[in-house]
Amino acid sequence: MLRALFAHAVVKTVPKNTMLIAEGERTTDSVYLIQSGKVKVFLCSADGKEVDLDVLEPGDYFGEMGLDQGARSASVVSMERSQLAVIRKSEFKKFVAQNPDFAMQFILKLIARTRSLLKNVKRLALLDVTDRVARLLLDMATEEDGKLVITEKLSKRDIANRVGATREMASRVFKDLVSSGYIELEAQKITIAGRLPQHW
Repeated sequence: MLRALFAHAVVKTVPKNTMLIAEGERTTDSVYLIQSGKVKVFLCSADGKEVDLDVLEPGDYFGEMGLDQGARSASVVSMERSQLAVIRKSEFKKFVAQNPDFAMQFILKLIARTRSLLKNVKRLALLDVTDRVARLLLDMATEEDGKLVITEKLSKRDIANRVGATREMASRVFKDLVSSGYIELEAQKITIAGRLPQHW
């Protein structure tokens, strides 16, 4: 159904680190479907500290939070060269109104994103940094040859932004997990070797 919605959309390719939506702006009037590439949704404080909310991949869409005419609630930047199908907000609203099945999918998608945000708020409020890092690694891991591995390249800054900590703190926790044998680094991937410490 998304294919029908974006059949007549404008397709554009953007390089890595292109700011697509800026938190607080009201000038953008589009909804985006990711056809290839990857984008990051994040918040930024006045002093420049970032907290990453989500990473979106092909098949995901973003920009729908502007449907209420309010200011953009988060920023979105491309993490790599990405191809996006762009449709005007008015066309998106018209499609939702005329397609009840899609409207229900849209509502369920918003519910899922809200649940994810609430889970992140819970982690930030109730878990210490070690537990937040452990939970992040478990959430990102996939099974490969009977092991839990993380193949996505993660810098210490990425980890810090995703768990709401300083780079120094995230780096220290990561080193502790390695030295304790909970995780192993090999061939540019992270393997979860033991039961991660967590109080979830």
